[in-house]
Amino acid sequence: MKRFFRVGGMALGLIAMTALGQSANGHLTVQLWANSAPDSQGSTPETMRVAPEGDHVITHVDQPSITVYLPGADKATGAGVVVIPGGGHSELWIDHEGYAVAEYLSSHGVAAFVLKYRLAREKGSTYTVEGTELGDVQRAIRTVRSRSEEWGVDKARIGVIGFSAGGELAALASTRSDSGKQDAADAVDHVSSRPDFQALIYPGLPHDSRLTADTPKAFLACGAMDQARISQGLAEYYLALARLKVPTELHIYAGTGHGFGIRSNNPKPVADWPELFLDWMATEKLLRHT
Repeated sequence: MKRFFRVGGMALGLIAMTALGQSANGHLTVQLWANSAPDSQGSTPETMRVAPEGDHVITHVDQPSITVYLPGADKATGAGVVVIPGGGHSELWIDHEGYAVAEYLSSHGVAAFVLKYRLAREKGSTYTVEGTELGDVQRAIRTVRSRSEEWGVDKARIGVIGFSAGGELAALASTRSDSGKQDAADAVDHVSSRPDFQALIYPGLPHDSRLTADTPKAFLACGAMDQARISQGLAEYYLALARLKVPTELHIYAGTGHGFGIRSNNPKPVADWPELFLDWMATEKLLRHT
C-alpha cells in the first residue's frame, strides 16, 4: 500500500450542479457546492505543507470537496464511506487519515470519499464546528447519497469514518441529521444527511452526545495511551450505545497513543484495525457484493 498521496487539480466544468476536478493522484475531486460554499470566507488561498513525518497537511479550506475512490466493478460491495481526516479543527492531515484510508477501503470493495472541510479553529477563522464543519460533513453525505446510482453505492449503506477531530464530526453527523429539506432550492439538500453507520477512530467526542436507540451502529477504536478524554471517553461512549442496544464494537490498543491512522510503519496489533473494521462491516451486513 502506498503511504502518501498528493492532492491538487484543476476544474473541469459543472456536471449535475456540482463542480468537478481531477486530483493529482488520478481520483475525481468534487466540490460540494457548484459555485461558492455558503458563508465561505474565501480570503486566503488553500495551502499545503509537508510535515516532518511526510504527511501532507492542508489549511485554509474555503471550498469543501470530496475526493472519490471507487472500487473496481468486480470488487464493489455497494457500501460507501465518507472519510473525515483530523487535525484539531485547525488543519487536515490528509494522507494517513484520508487518502490512505480511502485507498484501503476502495481496494476492498468499499467506495470512499475523502472530505476536505472548512476549519473552525485555525487563526482568523469565522467558521464553527457544529455549524460550518458539521454542515460540510452533512453536505458530503447528501452528495454521495444523491449520486449513489452513478457511483455504484447503495443509498442505504453510506457511513462515515472520522479520525480525531474528524471523529468528533462523524459523531456529530450521526446524531444531528435530518431526512432532507424538501423546500430547498438545491436538489442535493432534498436527501437525508443521516449516515447509516459510523466509525470513530481516536475521536474527540461531543460534550452533548444526544445518543438514542436510533443512533447509527458504530465501530470504535483508539489507543490506551491516548488522552483519558479520548480512551476513557470512547469506552463510556461504547457503554452508552450498548445500553441503548445500538450494535457497537470497541477496540482499545495497549501501548498505543494518538494519530495512528493507516501508516506503513504501524505495529501490530493496531495495524490490523482496518481489517477489523471490514470484518465488522461484514458482520453488520454492510458488505453485499453488487
